[in-house]
Amino acid sequence: MMVKKKTEDREKELRWQQWAAKALFFVGGFGCASWAPMVPMLKERLALTEDVLGMLLLCVGIGSLMTMPFSGGAAGKWGCRRVLVTAGVFYGMVLVLLSMVQSLYMLVPLILLLGALMGSIDVVVNVLAVMVEKKSGVRLMSGMHAFWSIGGFAGAGIFSVWLNAGLNHFQAAVIAWGIILVLLAVFRPHLMSEGGEKREGSLLAVPRGIVVFIGMVAFVSFLVEGAVMDWSGVFLTSVKQFDMSMAGVGFTVFSAAMLIMRLAGDWTVNRLGAPVVTIGGGLLACAGFVLLIWAPAAWLLYAGFFIIGIGSANIVPVFYSLMGRQKVMPLNQAVSAASTMGYLGILMGPALIGFVADSTNLYVSFGLLGALAFSQAVIAKYVMRSFSLS
Repeated sequence: MMVKKKTEDREKELRWQQWAAKALFFVGGFGCASWAPMVPMLKERLALTEDVLGMLLLCVGIGSLMTMPFSGGAAGKWGCRRVLVTAGVFYGMVLVLLSMVQSLYMLVPLILLLGALMGSIDVVVNVLAVMVEKKSGVRLMSGMHAFWSIGGFAGAGIFSVWLNAGLNHFQAAVIAWGIILVLLAVFRPHLMSEGGEKREGSLLAVPRGIVVFIGMVAFVSFLVEGAVMDWSGVFLTSVKQFDMSMAGVGFTVFSAAMLIMRLAGDWTVNRLGAPVVTIGGGLLACAGFVLLIWAPAAWLLYAGFFIIGIGSANIVPVFYSLMGRQKVMPLNQAVSAASTMGYLGILMGPALIGFVADSTNLYVSFGLLGALAFSQAVIAKYVMRSFSLS
């Protein structure tokens, strides 16, 4: 009876650890989405011009890149629980401070800090997810990433409801911080205290070996996602002559497809296998961009965005899972290095598309995205062979 009771207790704690990891993914997406509605408020309050606002938004990415290469090492030294809880508490606090800021001189360091915390959470929560998945012995990564998307939808939707109900941005930010604190308080005891391999010396993660190729896959995935987010509306309104009110439909369809496929992702990978999901996903995304370029009807355009979302959804989660199997780098350092490469794609994607579109047109830019998706499938095939998966 005692052995059975201990087994049941271990299984119960493992389920709590799984939900704790999902809760921290939710916090990451929730915080990002809670920041987005503040951007127009800050633009109006501080009378920011578009070029200044663009530079400020770039500071979010710069802040993330300042911490992401070191976050895996921090997790190894202090453990995932301590890093995630600390970053989560300050994440909500910075949102509140941003809702009150009255000076550009205060805004810049706060945005840099927001990006730094965002990047740290992104890296360490993936380290945590890989460890929980390995301990569980089942695929969980796609479902974990789905909770980031769920957090994003919840943050954007709930924040808008609060503002429409008459609350100001400060009050809404305080409530958002409260939600984050409640989640941290509930799930903190069940977050794994481990954080990967501890190493003396520099915390900086430099990609090596197969991790470089995994980082390249992440780079393309995040570049595509960032490009679709920032340029799909322009493509629909300027190229396909959609009404301005329909500008957000493409990204909405893309995001919905990503969420649906990630919720079903672990089951899909188990049924079809990692090579089919990753290689086929890249080819599917490529086909989606081809459809966007040649589609003669609106519904085919929506289908193109949906196909891109379906194809892209589970590529990164599968490769994060594989990082638990590589031996070239410690897990925490490998996730940190690959995540940094991926985030460079988010930063470079919109700018690259804009540069190419300015020199040619958006058809060429979206064709380039299709070519990158195809190259991602080629890299994925090489990585799968390296892990003897075919």
